[in-house]
Amino acid sequence: MAILGYKSNAYWGSKGTLIFVRVCLLASGSRGNATLIEADGCRLLIDAGLSAREIDRRLREIDLCADDLDAVLVTHEHHDHVTGIGPLARRHKTPVYIVPETAAAITRLGPIEDLRYFSAGESFTLHNLEITSFSTTHDAVDPVGFVIDCDEGRIGYATDLGLSTRLVVNCLERSRILVLETNHDEQMLIDGPYPWSVKQRIQSRLGHLSNRDAAELLQQLAWDGLEAIFLAHLSGENNHPDLAHQEISQCLAATPGCDPQIFFGQQAEVSHDFFATVSEPALGEKLKRGSEM
Repeated sequence: MAILGYKSNAYWGSKGTLIFVRVCLLASGSRGNATLIEADGCRLLIDAGLSAREIDRRLREIDLCADDLDAVLVTHEHHDHVTGIGPLARRHKTPVYIVPETAAAITRLGPIEDLRYFSAGESFTLHNLEITSFSTTHDAVDPVGFVIDCDEGRIGYATDLGLSTRLVVNCLERSRILVLETNHDEQMLIDGPYPWSVKQRIQSRLGHLSNRDAAELLQQLAWDGLEAIFLAHLSGENNHPDLAHQEISQCLAATPGCDPQIFFGQQAEVSHDFFATVSEPALGEKLKRGSEM
């Protein structure tokens, strides 16, 4: 696997490999969401739907801590995405990137010293990362997803989607890593315990993607450069990992040349993480070529 960029604050893994892209779902589900993305030596948290203390504890499970974070990106104001933002930012002096309307809609956010506003659809640079936000359809004031572009490729993040629009597809195309919502199995939702009004909301264009919806979106995004898919925001009452995996696997089977690893976000524990690595000899050759330019 070729390396296209090297930063001095990247870190060495086992057996002489340099880890330069890392994605891990610290928590995923209706009771709390937080995703770690590390690329080009920059460590981001998308959403902070757990307590600041729990986020720090889960980061320590993967040999990091909250002080290591360079920023928190916020998708929308629902409590399962923002519970820990205020305490985390104040305790660890972490910058928070957020849409102004979203910040205004968060109750008990409290003062944050480094609050950085952006508009839905706007791009901004953080360290060596180009981050692009895009609007999503969800029952929040101004919800967004994110695309993170770095030398090593594109990371797409899209959860809490009521509908997969053409804009979403265009933004997520050519992603090397995807975090994609598979919230519910349609039949389990219909047969499940939720009130009918809640079921209607989940199924609506302002709700969440079903396994089938996610597979249809993935059909438009699958390509031979897609290496990892994280299935996120699975409902504990209305879905099962086996059902989500079956739907996504059937989609991928119909796409020759696309064979990504599939990971599951979980509510109670940290997911497996995806690493993109390069061998030490390959890194040395890359640095040598760079010094000759």
